[in-house]
Amino acid sequence: MTDIWDAEAASFDEQPDHGLKDPAVRAAWADLLLPLLPPAPAAVVDLGCGTGSLAILAAQAGHLVHGVDLSRGMLAVAAEKAVAAGVEVDFRAGDAADPPCAPGAYDVVLVRHVLWALPDPAAALGAWVRLLKPGGRLVLVEGRWFTGAGIAAAECERLVLLHRNETVVTRLDDPALWGAPIEDERYVLVSRR
Repeated sequence: MTDIWDAEAASFDEQPDHGLKDPAVRAAWADLLLPLLPPAPAAVVDLGCGTGSLAILAAQAGHLVHGVDLSRGMLAVAAEKAVAAGVEVDFRAGDAADPPCAPGAYDVVLVRHVLWALPDPAAALGAWVRLLKPGGRLVLVEGRWFTGAGIAAAECERLVLLHRNETVVTRLDDPALWGAPIEDERYVLVSRR
């Protein structure tokens, strides 16, 4: 699986919502994501961080950010982007389902478009919740795409509620986030307890 993502690393950021190169798309993600985080400097881990776009966005807002990804190719691109952005992000290789991170160390576990692809999403959520400090936030950006891949919001919410007491789901249908109109289900799920 890492070979696939390593091969994608060089072109991954060509998608508007991956690379956040378009200032309008970047601003839309900042407007969405940053209010969901506690005041800086919070400890944030971005699991399955890919090329680091959201990790860098959080670091630019003053957060202390770790990024974890299985693909060393993606991590190499992420590290270059962090240097170019003038921020420090601790990028490390590891499996998002079982991250190489200390339990109870993070104010926020941030995950975008990863849960749906894991063989045991419920177990991964359990591992992610264990990374949170008391009162920590779980922020999941997921979807059920026109291709049939993904995870529906209702199923994601059900899985999170196996480990947490509350969730808030918000649809992400603003074309500014994606660089174009969408017709499938995309959402952010936030759990604060």
